[in-house]
Amino acid sequence: MEQSQLRFPTKLAYGVGQAAEGLKNGAFGIFVLFYYNQVLGLSGTLAGLAIGVALVFDSVSDPLAGSVSDHWRSKLGRRHPFLYAAIIPMAVSFYFLMAPPAGLGQMGLFAWLLIFSVLVRCAMTVYYVPHVALGAELTTNFNERTTVVGYRLFFGTFGGLLAVVVGFGYYFASSPEFPRGQFNHAAYPPYALVLSILMAVSIFVTARGTQSRIPYLPQPTGPVEALDWWGVLTRMMREMVDALRNPSFRWLFLGVLVVFLMVGVDASLNLYMNTFFWELRSSDLLYFYLASPLGVMLGAMFTSKLNQWFDKKPAVVWGTSWWAVCQIAPVALRMLDMFPQNGTKALIVTLIVVKFIQGVGVVQALVTFSSMIADVADENELRNGKRQEGIFFAAVSFANKCTTGLGNIIAGVALDLISWPRGPQIQTAADVPAETIHQLGLLYGPIVAGFVIVCVWCYSHYHLTHARHREIMAALAERRLQRADEAA
Repeated sequence: MEQSQLRFPTKLAYGVGQAAEGLKNGAFGIFVLFYYNQVLGLSGTLAGLAIGVALVFDSVSDPLAGSVSDHWRSKLGRRHPFLYAAIIPMAVSFYFLMAPPAGLGQMGLFAWLLIFSVLVRCAMTVYYVPHVALGAELTTNFNERTTVVGYRLFFGTFGGLLAVVVGFGYYFASSPEFPRGQFNHAAYPPYALVLSILMAVSIFVTARGTQSRIPYLPQPTGPVEALDWWGVLTRMMREMVDALRNPSFRWLFLGVLVVFLMVGVDASLNLYMNTFFWELRSSDLLYFYLASPLGVMLGAMFTSKLNQWFDKKPAVVWGTSWWAVCQIAPVALRMLDMFPQNGTKALIVTLIVVKFIQGVGVVQALVTFSSMIADVADENELRNGKRQEGIFFAAVSFANKCTTGLGNIIAGVALDLISWPRGPQIQTAADVPAETIHQLGLLYGPIVAGFVIVCVWCYSHYHLTHARHREIMAALAERRLQRADEAA
């Protein structure tokens, strides 16, 4: 069945669903390592290992979810059954992640963090991979795909922003007992409950709001296959290997491996940097964490037009480079005594401006990258006759979680290697040796972000232009017309 025009309510409903992952990522990225390590006292190595192992375990489930949903047959199509199935497991497991029982020792905390990190991430995989693949299927138009991804990135960013507002604006706000609210142990469970409810609502809205598109979406072809899990796993591996044979996808995949490694370390150490390196207050943290999402949301409005002007590869290259420059510059300038001093209004204003500018730039890479993967799926269909959006996006998610997990492990081990003091009694920079704080800054800024050079080199090998995509779509249209004539 031919696709009808994609209407605004459908694009909006699809985008709203990304808020669920934004909420989860916002809370995970800012609070989880800090909560278990700094507030509960779990060693950095064990905390980083639990989060990292959960990510690596989850990474295996991503291509599995992509492959299964690519071949799924039901009245609700290929993707929607998975969207609905994820709602309750996601909400319940996220709440318990942030509500460990009292009295657990080091190994007890490690086990709790590991188990519920795995459950949260696997529940999100069941939803996220089919949801992203659905976005590639809603339209085949080269430029409208960027618009659809823009909606998804906008609401994903909004979800992360909402996690910050609910956190630092209410549950972790400064109080006489906790001047830095992130040390308030009792605030974490109710915070998690609110986010769990918001995630469940977000997923339901996108599932229900895009359900009318099911008749227009691609469906599996060929004979029905029995759900043999060993067969699914072997098929998944074959499809992953086959996907990597596509040169455009292979270079995008290698480049994004480096990106996610940097993101893993950055996310794990972010709250440490803001608490001890920059010495920001809870009220400062609220505005600091709002800056980048607001920049992303603004920048997402221009991505489609920029793609039309400059094509997609330049956008993903300079957007990634932009992120790295904004990551390195503040730390490098501080170490050269060329940055505003801690405790001054000039510092927080400068940091907010830098993060806002970073968000405006990096979203060009984020939106464009997902749009490029959808184009690669078209190229792949021309090559082998199969629609495999699920396996392509799952492979990217696989890379995300493996390397982000490695980044979390690196961050946790690095905290122990530099002898970072932990426990709720460590609340100010005065409680940490100056040399240790200096080492934290070097790791967070120049060392990690410097790897962007490798990433940009990989992206430079991508070859699929707008003109080439038009040729691909024309060839696919001709092939489908021939098949329709043969069927008639």
